[in-house]
Amino acid sequence: MSPEPEVSPDVPRAATVGDGDSLGQAGQQVGAPVPGWAGSFSPRGHVLTGRWVTLRPLVATDAQGLHTAYADQSDADWTYLSVERPTSIAATEAIVDDLLAAPMLPYAVVRQGESSPVGMLSLMRIDPANGVIEIGWVALGPGLQRTPGSTEAQRLLMGHVFEDLGYRRLEWKCDALNAPSMRAAKRLGYTYEGTFRQAIVTKGRNRDTAWWSVIDSEWPAVRDRLDAWLDPANFDATGCQHTRLGG
Repeated sequence: MSPEPEVSPDVPRAATVGDGDSLGQAGQQVGAPVPGWAGSFSPRGHVLTGRWVTLRPLVATDAQGLHTAYADQSDADWTYLSVERPTSIAATEAIVDDLLAAPMLPYAVVRQGESSPVGMLSLMRIDPANGVIEIGWVALGPGLQRTPGSTEAQRLLMGHVFEDLGYRRLEWKCDALNAPSMRAAKRLGYTYEGTFRQAIVTKGRNRDTAWWSVIDSEWPAVRDRLDAWLDPANFDATGCQHTRLGG
């Protein structure tokens, strides 16, 4: 019998059994039980209303409003999306049609008191059986970027995922070179998990994909932090924040 090969010091060994872990019948370490788990709910496109914005399911006629919202936007805001910034109503319509046909649930972001969307974001990679879902395809117009409404849009959808639909894990993924998206993930309370090298080819270029997540046990603290920042008392009469959210 040949000797057992040595394990490289670069390869992590199995961790010791933690408080939440247990040993299986074969004496091997296994994950903690998930009592009563029957899966999460599939999102059905509920309207989500906040102080600054409302999220509603995207419809084909939103293309005109989105075209207007993106008209004065920098092309740089679309560098890391899978398509270039649409410069015509036909191009915007094509993007909206593609999103509506994809296995995702895109939402229009509408400012309170208005009817036309000023951006969109989506629930995607939806896996109710395992309770895993992703917020992605975030394309906000310049009128919404860096405003309380943009943060509130994320918080509304995050809360819907955990509190209404019962998901265990919420993911955020982005090009590892996309510094604004990396900062946004950290600011919103996601935890960086690592980077998948050469994950995809997009626009003819390599993309290393950074993975971030929030899990259900972390959500209450993340929620409270976001709600404290979004509280109207955190803003003066001109809309300037007293305390930064950070990230």
